[in-house]
Amino acid sequence: MADRPACYPSPPAASLSSVGANGMPPLLDVLTSPVPTGVFQSPVDHRHVLCLHLGDPVPVSYRAGNYERQGVRLHGQYCVVPSGLSTRWTVSRPARSLLLRLSPSLLLETADAMGLRTPSAELVPSIHVRDPQVERIGWMMQAEDHDAYPGGRLFADSLASALAARLLALQSRGTSTPSSRALPAWRLRRVIEYIEAHLDADLTLTELATVAGFSLSHFKPLFKQAVGMPAHRFVLERRVERARTRLLEGRRSLGEIALEAGFSHASHMARCMRRVLGVSPSQVADSSTNPPAG
Repeated sequence: MADRPACYPSPPAASLSSVGANGMPPLLDVLTSPVPTGVFQSPVDHRHVLCLHLGDPVPVSYRAGNYERQGVRLHGQYCVVPSGLSTRWTVSRPARSLLLRLSPSLLLETADAMGLRTPSAELVPSIHVRDPQVERIGWMMQAEDHDAYPGGRLFADSLASALAARLLALQSRGTSTPSSRALPAWRLRRVIEYIEAHLDADLTLTELATVAGFSLSHFKPLFKQAVGMPAHRFVLERRVERARTRLLEGRRSLGEIALEAGFSHASHMARCMRRVLGVSPSQVADSSTNPPAG
């Protein structure tokens, strides 16, 4: 079996595998991978793979064994592909993923330390999961990789241990439990396109339910199941992402960007951006002079 699945790009020369002198493989590695359009079967990996979606929403479907799910992948959401498992993907347009590969032995050791036993000690396939801690670990690993691992193997191993513990904690609480009822992909795509076109408007749940073709009571749980969060949270995150993009472009005032993204004023935008991204608008704008890798 190849160490890295054939559809993944090769890691840069300053990869984690070159850090440390003991010759042991890393507990966690990372790379940014293109995701092709169409239907494809991912190769089997001997590690657990987390795929964090990068960029704009992309409708996808995912099948692993008897587990199947479809919906729209959002920036920062991740899927879990357990080690030794092949998955079938259907992707509507080109996308990118931040791939985190985690050592199965570390996961088992972590499960033992947490007092978990099988099947709780084994990862289950899942998709459209959102967790701020997992995201932060992914972005920190991406930054380490971009800067040739200034923290060395020790820091990367600490992130690996934190990731293993977080995944097991989330799974033991049932956050990755699949459900069969979700908004159909074509209806979800229609709603998301409507949201994107009307971010600057005062959107309502009734309005979105009408676009989807469902009653309000049916729309709310179906939408949440499809994207992993309530509709109001989804709209908030899309507004923050719109504002982040405009800030990086650097051509408009904070007030203009706030109104275009659907916020009532610049202070409202700043509060929401801190809540979602953990940074202020000025920090986002400053980062445009030193953008991260990928």
